[in-house]
Amino acid sequence: MWKFDRFARSTKHLLSALEEFNHLGIRFVSVQDQIDTTSPMGKAMFTLIGAMAELESSLISERVSAGMKAAKARGKHLGRPRTPTTVVTEVEELARMTDLSVREIQQRIGAKTGRGVVGDIVKRIRHDPKLDAARS
Repeated sequence: MWKFDRFARSTKHLLSALEEFNHLGIRFVSVQDQIDTTSPMGKAMFTLIGAMAELESSLISERVSAGMKAAKARGKHLGRPRTPTTVVTEVEELARMTDLSVREIQQRIGAKTGRGVVGDIVKRIRHDPKLDAARS
């Protein structure tokens, strides 16, 4: 393993994995950290490094959340931009009037939006019970 702190998301997971490795007779050594978990000192260092990695991950997560809240408070739009209404309408019409696949519809509209968005619109249109009754 190159670095212990990249191995797992939590100390609990690190210790659980180490226990499993020991049970299977696997010797776990970190090349970068030069820690061998077969010794008591190696196990202790393994636990400390895991705890510090978990702390670092939690702090990063908190900072990202705080930054997103601050940006939102300043009026900044977060996330993917909305699909233009004209594109949504065009996809809806093609989904209603043709049997084209999602990929074909995306190509037909000139790839103005992602295939996932096109797929969601097509699914909504083609699986709406009200529209099924209108088609019959």
